[in-house]
Amino acid sequence: MARRPGKSQAAQRARSAAPSRGQRRPARRKRARGSGFPWFRTAASLAIIATLILGGWLVSIARDLPDTDGLQAIERTATIAFLDHNGALIARRGSAHGHEVTIDELPDYLIDAVLAVEDRRFYSHPGVDFIGLGRAMFANLRAGRVVQGGSTLTQQLAKNLFLSPERTLRRKVQEMMLAFWLESRFSKDEILELYLNRVYFGGGAYGVEAASLRYFSRPASELGLGEAALLAGLLKAPSRYSPVNDAQRAAARATVVLDLMAQTGRITQAERMTAAQTPIRVSRGSSSQGAQYFIDWTAEQVRQIAGLDHGDLVVYTTLDVDAQRAAERAVSLILDDETLASGAGEGALVSLAHDGGVRAMVGGRSYARSQFNRAVLAQRQPGSAFKPFVYASAFEAGLSPEDRRTDEPVRIGDWAPQNYNDEYRGEMTLREGFIRSSNSIAVQIAEETGRGHVARLARRLGIESPMRVDRSLALGVFEVTPLELATAYTPFANGGLRAGAYGIERIETAQGEPLYVAPTRPGELVLDARTSARMRDLFLTNVREGTGRRAAVPGLVIGGKTGTTNEFRDAWFAGFNSELVTVVWTGNDDNSPTDRATGGGPPARIFQAYLEAAPRTGLGSRPDQPLTGMAGQLAIETANLPLSDQRAADAADDRDGQAEDPIGAFLAGLGGRD
Repeated sequence: MARRPGKSQAAQRARSAAPSRGQRRPARRKRARGSGFPWFRTAASLAIIATLILGGWLVSIARDLPDTDGLQAIERTATIAFLDHNGALIARRGSAHGHEVTIDELPDYLIDAVLAVEDRRFYSHPGVDFIGLGRAMFANLRAGRVVQGGSTLTQQLAKNLFLSPERTLRRKVQEMMLAFWLESRFSKDEILELYLNRVYFGGGAYGVEAASLRYFSRPASELGLGEAALLAGLLKAPSRYSPVNDAQRAAARATVVLDLMAQTGRITQAERMTAAQTPIRVSRGSSSQGAQYFIDWTAEQVRQIAGLDHGDLVVYTTLDVDAQRAAERAVSLILDDETLASGAGEGALVSLAHDGGVRAMVGGRSYARSQFNRAVLAQRQPGSAFKPFVYASAFEAGLSPEDRRTDEPVRIGDWAPQNYNDEYRGEMTLREGFIRSSNSIAVQIAEETGRGHVARLARRLGIESPMRVDRSLALGVFEVTPLELATAYTPFANGGLRAGAYGIERIETAQGEPLYVAPTRPGELVLDARTSARMRDLFLTNVREGTGRRAAVPGLVIGGKTGTTNEFRDAWFAGFNSELVTVVWTGNDDNSPTDRATGGGPPARIFQAYLEAAPRTGLGSRPDQPLTGMAGQLAIETANLPLSDQRAADAADDRDGQAEDPIGAFLAGLGGRD
């Protein structure tokens, strides 16, 4: 009988049918390898894709790089050098580039100063300083804003030559690419030369040679250590650290540059101390930023005279840079003080020699903030500054300073002008009415003399703006510019001779060939001797005793007249001394009222501060005496008489009607109502 297989045999058959342990282990290892490979493959694929994208992006950036063919060409246009009447450089217009210089022509400390502040590792990096870039990024992250830049000198050159100033990642990458290209194309010294000949130093100067001429009036090869440090300090922020805009800030920045040079071993401590203690003298013309108003005014005239296709020119002007700086400081001194300014936000000053040559012109508080030249272009009401023309016409018509009128309310039709503060003082002389600036007296004598006579005299002396010949004419209710009013005041100062304002004496080519010479200016006699002397008496008395007392300058004989318009919108002082005629206006550009600023306030203070600081001699110039015989000579001689002698001469003329000169008699006959 067959026997059933035993339990052991069944178990054996089951074990033989099942996979052995040795066979199962490889299967598990195979599954482990299969499960890990997809992650590695994904990461590698992503890396490849990212690399391709980045490469494509860089290629697209590289394709947009600007053309570098014109790298070494500097486009230069004709320049115009403006000199003051003593030959000092005021400004240069036209090409802002000086001639190119080489490294060998420059002092070593100038190069060291630039490298100390801009790129200490310039000679060791390949165009991009990764150490400096990392340091800048860390500093910016800590501060939460951009406080430090990591651009090398080569990167700055690439940006200045080829790129826009926008701050984008794309532009930064292009900057780095161009920096690498520059480093592969040029030597380090060549890159440094390119940089120094093209970088902006402020004041319209591109390149170290132009900057040296702009600020120090001499070539870069002659700069001292302190001057080199000042120029290097400008590179961070040319406008902020310009010695023209803020001399103290520029000096402080130069000291920082000297410190960096000492810290990096480029100069010794002894050299640093010597340089810091040596005064830096900025050229006189360059230190007068406000003179740009005058340059704008004369540059337009140069274009009209020389045309647009002229070569390099030298323009000799009438300006005096010392007087100009004094004028700018005076305007700033008063208007920067809120108490003294009395709500006036702007001002203008124009100062003429007696022949009309402009010695100083301030068109506003800051040329950097506003290039609108208020001295030439601002049309404002002169107010009481027009009253001298009223009194001069009255004297021509036969009245005298000793004639008396009643200071009281007046009415002409439905018009009733009022005095300042509505105050009236009763009967007084015309001299007192002038120095108290009585509206009532001025209106009365204008009506007596004739408005037409007043307007014609004002035209004769130099007022060219339209005048309304109506009942308000005597109070200056029309508009003039400061330059126009100054021109019309010159006959009061020079003995009765008209003198038009001008700013150019001559124009020459760079080779010295004359292109234009200002014509001789024979003064036309527009005031007779007696009227001229009487007006001088009134002007001087007004500064000594009247509304113009704040304009007085110790040691100078000053005459002048204040002016204030309705609601204190405009305030004026127009006056003169033996050499200059000066008009000052203060107010607001939007014609809003000031805080009760009068002509005896801010304008008179500015006038006083200006003449106190301006040169006392060397500014005067008189118009050529006209060919009118004895009358012209008498006008000049009488104008220069002491005040007591003038009054005696007036009294003698009044006693003897035959002594009146024929010009005065003729002009007196022009009176009558209009």
